[in-house]
Amino acid sequence: MTIPYTMTRLGVVMSPRSGDPLEAEGVLNPASGWTREGRLYLLPRLVARGNVSRVGLAEVVLDDGVPVAVERRGVVLAPDAGWERGLANAGVEDPRTTWMARLGRYVMTYVAYGPLGPKPALAVSDDLVHWERLGPLQFAYEPDLDTDLNLFPNKDVVYFPEPVPGPHGEPCYALLHRPMWDLGWIRPGEGVHLPAGIEDERPGIWISYIPAHEVEKDITALARPRGHRLVALSLHDWEELKIGAGPAPIRVPEGWLLLHHGVSGSIEVAFSPQQQKVRYAAGAMILDPADPSRVLDRTTEPLLTPEAAEERSGTVPNVVFPTAIEEIEGVHYVFYGMADTRIGVARLDRTA
Repeated sequence: MTIPYTMTRLGVVMSPRSGDPLEAEGVLNPASGWTREGRLYLLPRLVARGNVSRVGLAEVVLDDGVPVAVERRGVVLAPDAGWERGLANAGVEDPRTTWMARLGRYVMTYVAYGPLGPKPALAVSDDLVHWERLGPLQFAYEPDLDTDLNLFPNKDVVYFPEPVPGPHGEPCYALLHRPMWDLGWIRPGEGVHLPAGIEDERPGIWISYIPAHEVEKDITALARPRGHRLVALSLHDWEELKIGAGPAPIRVPEGWLLLHHGVSGSIEVAFSPQQQKVRYAAGAMILDPADPSRVLDRTTEPLLTPEAAEERSGTVPNVVFPTAIEEIEGVHYVFYGMADTRIGVARLDRTA
């Protein structure tokens, strides 16, 4: 199988607004969603001076069905909870949203950058404007892994839009995530602690599950995943350092299409953009609909690389970072971060 999709960049849809203190260090990595009234919104990460992040709301402006700009609608999530604020950093970062029709809710994952660094958190909404926090994700202890996933920084969390087969075949809500095993940045000298059975320390994509009947009885169950297993690690040169999920997977004839980012280059100090000489590119995987922990195929070469000026120059140069995908009049558009400074849009086309 080969993945029959291409991405074509169309341009910038959102740039930092001059003089706005909430956007002084960039707008990037948005979530997205359609309202019941038929309006398309982005939920961009807004970065204020000092690297303090909030989640904004911006209505997408369409020109003949193509996203070309946004109109700002304010802030919908700020680092108001204590576990979202550290002394050296604070923020609610890199939101991803999934519309779950069976629940009648938008589910937003985001990175809460608190006292112990980046940890995944969850919020839900029925209108994209008012969000109810469900708190940090609490990964269940799995004896076979011989570790506690809650110890580790974790990013790039996205939920599937509908129940999928779980580890024992039962319908489950599932999420993809990317634990990072090096604890040396919290406790100098502590180093890497790998789960049992894992020999490659590079961060990769994992999946966890929550039985559907539990979620449909109590939506807070979404924050308590279990059944953790590895989905994919870095494989090709353009993703040699690490990989992570992009937007929520979408159902296609081949299975679940997952756009992901791959990172190459070098990172001298974790979470310090000034000490990273990296290149982020976008690729894709097809996950098995009968077992979404299984990769059926993946791109050997990226679908999108940092080539435009806005992708090569910014807070972190040489970055394309897909985080949202929406269908407009039968065409899929991917919204992505450009060099941690702006938001771009690309068209996703099927080639066969």
